Amino acid sequence: MRAALRDSSPETIERFLSRLSPSELTALHYDFEIWARDDQLPPESSLHGSSESRPPWTTWLMLGGRGAGKTRAGAEWVRAHAGAANDARIALVGETLSDARAVMVEGVSGLLAVHPPGAKPLFEPSKRQLRWGNGAVAQLFSAEDPESLRGPQFSAAWCDELAKWRRPQETWDMLQFGLRLGLAPRQVVTTTPRPIPLIKALLADARTVLTRVATSANAANLAPSFLDAIVGRYRGTRLGRQELDAELLEDRADALWPRGVIERHRVTAPALLVRVVVAVDPPASSGPRADACGIIVAGLGEDGRAYVLATATLQGVRPLDWARAVTAAYRRYEADRIVAEVNQGGELVETVLRQVDPAVPVRSVRAMRGKVLRAEPVAALYERGLVSHVGALPALEDEMCDFGLDGLSGGGSPDRVDALVWALTDLCLRGQGEPRVRGCVMALIVMPRLARGIQ
Repeated sequence: MRAALRDSSPETIERFLSRLSPSELTALHYDFEIWARDDQLPPESSLHGSSESRPPWTTWLMLGGRGAGKTRAGAEWVRAHAGAANDARIALVGETLSDARAVMVEGVSGLLAVHPPGAKPLFEPSKRQLRWGNGAVAQLFSAEDPESLRGPQFSAAWCDELAKWRRPQETWDMLQFGLRLGLAPRQVVTTTPRPIPLIKALLADARTVLTRVATSANAANLAPSFLDAIVGRYRGTRLGRQELDAELLEDRADALWPRGVIERHRVTAPALLVRVVVAVDPPASSGPRADACGIIVAGLGEDGRAYVLATATLQGVRPLDWARAVTAAYRRYEADRIVAEVNQGGELVETVLRQVDPAVPVRSVRAMRGKVLRAEPVAALYERGLVSHVGALPALEDEMCDFGLDGLSGGGSPDRVDALVWALTDLCLRGQGEPRVRGCVMALIVMPRLARGIQ
C-alpha cells in the first residue's frame, strides 16, 4: 500500500480515502510504515542485507539535523518493539529525566503522540515508566545518572541526543550491561552529530547501522519561518553543516581549542573547589536574532586545576531574564562572584544584576583587546593540561573547536567562548598585565594555600 499511495495521483488518493470508515482512517493515519520516509524506517536485520558476511546489527545510529524527524523515528521503533513482544523491557535514555519525559514521551513526536488513541501506553510519571496493555514496559533514565542503569535489564533501548550527554561513555557502558533480554537485544540512537569519542566508536563498530538525515528531508513538516530564518541563515556554514546537514565535523585546522585536548582532561567531578565564578557576556540587544548571552560557571580546585562546571547560556532573552539566570547559577554553585563584561552595556549591566539580587558581588571587566588575543592565554592553559571540563558541555565545546584566528567560521559572535575566557582569566590570569601561563601556574599553587590559611 505504501508504494501504491506514493505513486498515485491526489485524485486517486482522495477517492480511496473517501471509501474508508472512521476506524480505517484512524488505522491508516497511525500506520507509520506507510507515511514514513525511507530513512525513518529501521534497517534490515543485517548490514547491507547480508547475514552471512557481517554480524547482525545491534545499534541503529541515526544522525539527523534539527527537525529531521529523528525523534519520530525513535518513538515509532519503540512502539513497534513494544507491540511485538509482550515481555518487552525498554530503556528510554535522555540527556536528563526532564528531557526524556518532555521529548521522548510527551513531545509532539514522542511515544504518547505516535500511538492510536485506544492503544496508548499508560504513563506513570512517579514511576518514570510507560506500561502497554500487553505487559511491555519502558523505563525512563537520565544520562546524568549512569548508576541508575546498574541492575535493570532490557530487550531494547532508545537513546536520544547521545552526543549531548554529560557522561556519555559511563552511561553507555552501563546500558550495554543491561541489554541482555531476548534473542537479539537492540538499541536506536537518535542524535545531532558531534565528533565525541563515543560517536566515533559507534561509527567504527561493525554492528552499527548508520542513517544520516538532513533537516531538508523533513521540510514538508517544518514551519516556513524556521526554514527561512534558521535554515537560510546557517546553510553552508560550519554550524549549519553539523546542525542541519548532520555532518560529523572535525576541528578547524586553526582552532584555538583542539577537541582532543578537551577530551584528554575531561573529568566526571571536580576536586574540592576553593573559588567559583560565574562569567557573563551580555548581548547588546534582545530578540530571536540577537546574540546569545554567554553564561559560564568555572572554579579553581584545591589540586591546582581550573574546572569548567556548567554553561547557562541563553538566546534572545531580555536583560532581566539573563540576569536571573546568572544570579541563579551564582546561588546554585555557591560562587564567590560574578564576572560581567560591560563593553556593551556599561554600568547598566551591573545595575540589571543588582535589580535581581542587590547583594550579589559583581566584578565588571572591559575588553581592551580583540577576542582572539584575549582567548589565546586561556587556550594555552588547556594545552598545558590545567583546565578540565566536568562532564560534556557540547554547545560550549562546539563553539570552542570552531573558534580560530578569524573567530567563528560562520561569522557569528562567540558568546560562550567570551564568557569562558572571562571566567578563566579571573581565576587564573587576572592582574598579570600580559598574562603568562607560568604566572597562572603560580596562582594555581599559591591560591589554595592562601584559602586554607584564611579558613
